[in-house]
Amino acid sequence: QVQVMESGGGLVQAGGSLRLSCTASGLPLDYYAMGWFRQAPGKEREGVSCINWRGSSTYYTDSVKGRFTTSRDNANAKTTLYLQMNSLKPEDTAMYFCAARSSTICSTSWWSPGDFGWWGQGTQVTVSS
Repeated sequence: QVQVMESGGGLVQAGGSLRLSCTASGLPLDYYAMGWFRQAPGKEREGVSCINWRGSSTYYTDSVKGRFTTSRDNANAKTTLYLQMNSLKPEDTAMYFCAARSSTICSTSWWSPGDFGWWGQGTQVTVSS
């Protein structure tokens, strides 16, 4: 059974930082590209970032460039995905989801939720002004 699990969300003031983490069981994540998505109430799910299997290539949506950093740790056959979020803004408030893609690389449409086959339940990030 595949389980993808996010953690690290919370309430933070504007300008603050949070780090999200994601792990999974039942998937060989060390060979999968992975992404972060977010969804605010009443809005569509939005691609935030994508990272290839080695962590050597990363992609970000324009609104988070320079503020968010995605990384991964594939050590000891257990992959953990991270999203370091700095200089947070109220508009970053959303449910954040981790996703895995059955390919080693991010596609040219990495921001599309349909590009990813496995999803976590999400972790809430709330940024107060």
